Amino acid sequence: MYHTAITRFIQVLVLIAVVTLALQPANATALVNSNGPELPEGCSLIGAPEGHQLAFHVYAKGVQIYKWDGFAWVFDAPRAALFAEENYFGEVGTHFRGPNWESKSGSRVKAAAVPGKLCTPDSSAIAWLLLEANETTGAGIFRGITFIQRTNTTGGLRPTTPGTLGEVKEVDYTAEYYFYRAQNPNGN
Repeated sequence: MYHTAITRFIQVLVLIAVVTLALQPANATALVNSNGPELPEGCSLIGAPEGHQLAFHVYAKGVQIYKWDGFAWVFDAPRAALFAEENYFGEVGTHFRGPNWESKSGSRVKAAAVPGKLCTPDSSAIAWLLLEANETTGAGIFRGITFIQRTNTTGGLRPTTPGTLGEVKEVDYTAEYYFYRAQNPNGN
């Protein structure tokens, strides 16, 4: 009798799982990338190039810094802490001018945005983008990084009201950064 009850319970759980999966609509607005984040429709252009494998990803919380040049707010630099966990726990490094990302162990990667590889799924936040590494130093998590994606951004947009010449404003933002390495950097 006990075995029959367990068997029926398992059958019900399997049935619930099958029905749940069958009833989920096909998500036409998101592209699934098993080698990184889920990218909304229109953002596939920021996907990491073929031949590059996701190494790790972090959660960033900080500010985008803007400076008033007399006519407009000009982006100056980012400044953020990088965390291992979504709730901003387990600080692993920092993000700063360059743009650079530096681990607590001292490894660092510097990158530049890839022209035309950005999208704005949320008009109230800075763009998602693809960056290509142009320098890595030190042993650690940033060693050999080739590409970086900035996704799931909140905030960070330039101020909308004029400032005074030389004035600096810091605008809160959060983002997720995905770091990639070449799958076979030495052709092996």
